[in-house]
Amino acid sequence: MKNYLIDLDGTMYRGNDPIEGTFEFVEYCQKNQIPFYFLTNNATRTKKQNVEHMEKIGFKGIREDQFFTSSMAAASYMRKKGYSKAQLIGEDGLLEALKENGFEICEDPECLFVGLDRHADYEKYSLALQYLLHGAKLVGTNQDRLLAHGNSFHVGNGSIVKMFEYASSQVSEKIGKPNGIILYEACDYYQLKKEDCVIIGDNLETDIALGMNEQVETILVLSGVHHEEDIDRLQIYPDKIVHRLDELIQK
Repeated sequence: MKNYLIDLDGTMYRGNDPIEGTFEFVEYCQKNQIPFYFLTNNATRTKKQNVEHMEKIGFKGIREDQFFTSSMAAASYMRKKGYSKAQLIGEDGLLEALKENGFEICEDPECLFVGLDRHADYEKYSLALQYLLHGAKLVGTNQDRLLAHGNSFHVGNGSIVKMFEYASSQVSEKIGKPNGIILYEACDYYQLKKEDCVIIGDNLETDIALGMNEQVETILVLSGVHHEEDIDRLQIYPDKIVHRLDELIQK
């Protein structure tokens, strides 16, 4: 049986609104004991906050252990490389991931982790830069250039990481989708083999590119960022295309 690794925003919901067919798909997987996990570049929420967000939208039976975020991948990956002292730009999800992986949050960090922080300002960024200039390693949780917000876009975490790269003359680790680190850390976390996984998402350049790069089966759902006409333009090819997730239900 395959394990679904499913994107969130644009695939399961848009902001605070569920996407058509997702309730039915989740219920089908739960009823038939089909394993599914949420693989997301969103580094801001804790596992509990992710559950609460989905419950507020109307999903039922979602568990904390079904979420694997770019924060979790970054913290796990750098801890395995031997780092143990950190500082961060980010929100609750990144702080939780660092603490769960045994990082000490201190003023002489070995790493500066950068996740989206919607409350950061110039002073906070300038303070964080000092850690980099004094030898801390830059670790961006994801490289998302833009963040969809309704019918427009906000600055994505990747753009903030680029700012720190330029200011510090460093190159960040590449963690989030479409980079393989997030996939391999998720597989390690859930004790899965990549050949037993299917990546589902709405974004060709992150979700589908990850699968294409790492030889993992992919399903593009046409409910978010990209559409069929984008496939040849970007030359990123999913294994399967659906308009909504309940098309995957076998009747």
